[in-house]
Amino acid sequence: MALVEGYDKESKALKRDSLRMAWYMRGGLSYEETMYLSNSEREMISKIIEDNMDTTKKSGLPFF
Repeated sequence: MALVEGYDKESKALKRDSLRMAWYMRGGLSYEETMYLSNSEREMISKIIEDNMDTTKKSGLPFF
């Protein structure tokens, strides 16, 4: 049972991260496309998003 719960938790995290990534990409990458990315590709894109958010905060420019 613990194994199933662990898989469920990982699955939900993957979906949440993919939805978040698709939202930040604003149409540049769909939710479905994010689901086909490898783990390393997701990590790289997440790092780019994080860097861009930091740059936006530092510059004071609007993000939305």
